[in-house]
Amino acid sequence: MPTVEVGDLADGDFLLDVREDDEWEAGHAAGALHIPISEFVARYGELTEAAPQDGRVNVICRSGGRSAQVTQYLVQQGIDAVNVDGGMQIWAAAGRPVVDDKGQPGFVL
Repeated sequence: MPTVEVGDLADGDFLLDVREDDEWEAGHAAGALHIPISEFVARYGELTEAAPQDGRVNVICRSGGRSAQVTQYLVQQGIDAVNVDGGMQIWAAAGRPVVDDKGQPGFVL
């Protein structure tokens, strides 16, 4: 499973958040694309439209389990994708910004 550490992500790297709506609304990385894992296959086209053509898709969830499943699927589709190790829990613990649905400071649910 290709993985990346939160500390190795730069501002502006493409981030796909696969957590469910309630988790997203509580707090997420600003600028991330949100497609819940439960809707991922049906909404796959949204990812292919939004993802950088020659860039990497960094997939994140709460702790890394769901994002690992999506990463594996994307790799099988020929997409350069990596799982963000430790997910949003490590993201927040590392002091990276977490915002709610209104752009205010959020938290990881």
